[in-house]
Amino acid sequence: MSTLVSLSAPVRGGRLSGAVWEPSGTPRATVLAVHGITASHLAWQWLAEALPGVRILAPDLRGRGPSRDLPGPWGMEQHADDCRAFLEAAGADEVLAIGHSMGGFVVGALAARPDSGVRSILLVDGGLPIPLPAGVGPEQLPGALIGPAADRLSTEYASPSAYRAFWEAHPAFAGVHDERLGRYADYDLVGAAPRLRPSGRIEAVTQDSLDLQDEDTILGRLRRLAGPIPFVRAPRGLLDEVPPLYPDAAVARWCAEVPALVVHEAVDVNHYTVVMSDAGVRQLLPLVEAALETAQKTGDDAVPRHETVVDGR
Repeated sequence: MSTLVSLSAPVRGGRLSGAVWEPSGTPRATVLAVHGITASHLAWQWLAEALPGVRILAPDLRGRGPSRDLPGPWGMEQHADDCRAFLEAAGADEVLAIGHSMGGFVVGALAARPDSGVRSILLVDGGLPIPLPAGVGPEQLPGALIGPAADRLSTEYASPSAYRAFWEAHPAFAGVHDERLGRYADYDLVGAAPRLRPSGRIEAVTQDSLDLQDEDTILGRLRRLAGPIPFVRAPRGLLDEVPPLYPDAAVARWCAEVPALVVHEAVDVNHYTVVMSDAGVRQLLPLVEAALETAQKTGDDAVPRHETVVDGR
């Protein structure tokens, strides 16, 4: 059993907030878990429950949660700076860094640094350049990527239960009744009823979205890593839709561009539930355990180039 405790770190403009799941005994390993573009550290509740002997460090990124008032500019390099400070505050080094969605871009930026404190990374439906949707130009990408999120961040909710109802009706979670999702929703709110709002700052989300399609920078960082670099692809997108965030053609292209990339296909989950569900986490666990227990290897022959993750039930 792990205990969730708060942790903050001094960063530019103030303190970065977050939390640590601390095992009851000596931890067998430490994981840095970095959330997505409008999420918080509580996106990792499901993983933390599945890894009770592992110390999990989970910041709330600048512009989100209690870190929302830290000043801009934002961007992946700033988030990497903040995550490095969070590791230092926790006294952690040589960690496995797991990034979901935008968090994958953050851990890629962090791991590419020589003093990162990161031993290996796991990218979960993020961290690779996001292809432009059909008919969308680069200047329109922020709106295409964060349009629904921007609507949510701009909406006021009369009560915590109203915001919980929003998430329970969300296409990614339709029909799901999970108290962990409720805690995630409650934590995200700021202000006072009846004018509660999600904590994510739209300007931070908008600026960060500009970093998610910069192919040269993103791929350049990943090429500097020893590899292999596991990437888990969810088969459905943010609204439980097909095609997913990363279509087949995009994944094939990035594999050609980054030979160390190893794609693992998740089954019957979407962009959210690949981390925010027991079924999703069961599929991540073999990769997490392999990264924690096996020395990092290099070269194209170390692991298969493409495989399907088997649900561990």
